[in-house]
Amino acid sequence: METFRAFISLVKDSFGYITHGSKAYHVWMFFLTLIMLIGMYFYSIQLDEGLSVTGMTDRVSWGLYISNFTFLVGVAAAAVMLVMPTYVLHDIDFKQAVLIGEGLAVSALVMCLAFVVADMGGPSVLWHMIPIIGVFNFPSSMLAWDVIALNSYLFINISIPLDILFRHYQGKEAKSKVYIPGAILSVLWAVGIHLVTAFLYQGLQARPFWNNALLGPRFLASAFAAGPALIILVLAAIRKFSEFNIADKTIKKIALIVTVAAQINLIMLFSELFKEFYAPTHHSESAYYLFFGLEGKTALLPWIWTAIPLNILATIMLTFHKLRNNLNVLYLCCAMLFVAIWIEKGFGLIVPGFIPGPYGKIEEYTPSWVEIWVTLGIWAMGAFVFTMLAKTSIGIELGELRYKRKK
Repeated sequence: METFRAFISLVKDSFGYITHGSKAYHVWMFFLTLIMLIGMYFYSIQLDEGLSVTGMTDRVSWGLYISNFTFLVGVAAAAVMLVMPTYVLHDIDFKQAVLIGEGLAVSALVMCLAFVVADMGGPSVLWHMIPIIGVFNFPSSMLAWDVIALNSYLFINISIPLDILFRHYQGKEAKSKVYIPGAILSVLWAVGIHLVTAFLYQGLQARPFWNNALLGPRFLASAFAAGPALIILVLAAIRKFSEFNIADKTIKKIALIVTVAAQINLIMLFSELFKEFYAPTHHSESAYYLFFGLEGKTALLPWIWTAIPLNILATIMLTFHKLRNNLNVLYLCCAMLFVAIWIEKGFGLIVPGFIPGPYGKIEEYTPSWVEIWVTLGIWAMGAFVFTMLAKTSIGIELGELRYKRKK
């Protein structure tokens, strides 16, 4: 009974805590709310008129929504890179950042699910994926595996931090026999969710652009570069706008993870380019379209030729110890790398897979304003969720939120 009262008290205290803050905090939350409301308005248009208001067609049936979904699965998976050294290897330098990383994973997964719902046309069609009621197609469907993996990973990333924060809220130490097995499971599951997502694309025989043995490993490498890069940027903002003390050595250790992952990702990128262009076949047409255009169709050229230089430049700068240890340079490199990988794993991966079509037809894809605003609304929702989770976690860790037992 005491535990239940403490949990109810945590919910009440957290709600009061996240609704109060500085002027900058209220401006930030108002801005996110405004973007979410605009996104909801455009989503209502999509619900009313259907997916015809998007730029997607029968020939290019995955666009901006699935591009963001694919990228965010990697962000969610990469967040647990801080879990293993903190909880299993007992590296205290990561301890300050691990709960922030877990909160980022939760918000990324929420956005993933929202993008899937948006791409399906609306929540009313979800009943088709409910076992018994609908046709779940498990275990034959890779999509069914992905649904299970994502929802299970979301549960893991909610339950472990919640247990740790709840005990800290009560003034107790977290139980290692509870969180260590959970931490190990979350790391293994993180690798699993991104590999399953890669297998979704690899398993489509009619799309040779995705039939690449390096797709799964490169998904992981790019995720472990972009995810921790975002965590570094978030930690920089938290250091500036809160009293939560995050040491420089914590950020520098995470930067080392970003650097190694970015280097591996770049090597795999060059390997893929060699395979596509050294001895090209008709299966290389999608890659030619992406990098050079086909038959005068060049919609993706500005995107990919923005991503590649950013990726290379950021990786080279991070490789040099002196540049990486300069925090201002590090933040710039992380931002460049995040944008570059978002483009590569989004437009640079999803859209070219459909072009040209199975019969050689080239039909380009450009997202509509409905898609763009719905996408911005979902990103704002993710930032809103993360801000609430991070503020609550910081309040508990600073001791500003504590359970007051009734005598």
